[in-house]
Amino acid sequence: QVQLVESGGGLVQAGSSLRLSCAASGRTFSSYAMGWFRQAPGKEREFVVAITKSGSNTYYADSVKGRFTISRDNAKNTVYLQMNSLKPEDTAVYYCAAAWTSTTADSLLRLGAMYAYWGQGTQVTVSS
Repeated sequence: QVQLVESGGGLVQAGSSLRLSCAASGRTFSSYAMGWFRQAPGKEREFVVAITKSGSNTYYADSVKGRFTISRDNAKNTVYLQMNSLKPEDTAVYYCAAAWTSTTADSLLRLGAMYAYWGQGTQVTVSS
């Protein structure tokens, strides 16, 4: 089992940057693929980005490609989401999630159902 704690959210202006962090408990962090999802008010949760357990593969939603970057530090049990050129439509609660899987399949890692463990979320608000 793994517990996830996100941090780094906040209120920023459009065009700004933020870096979210997700710290995981446990000694098997490197066995988990990690993902970031977000949920805006009145909308369903949506996939943002995922990274395989080794960090070799990353997958992005089209809406954030070229602006967001996911990375992980398995020695620190932490996954990061660097968000640049933020837009008002990026406003949402961002959730970190962990999946016990070796898959590198893009189609699977985009599915919320793949992830058994979720953090509590961190609010990102981008003003225009």
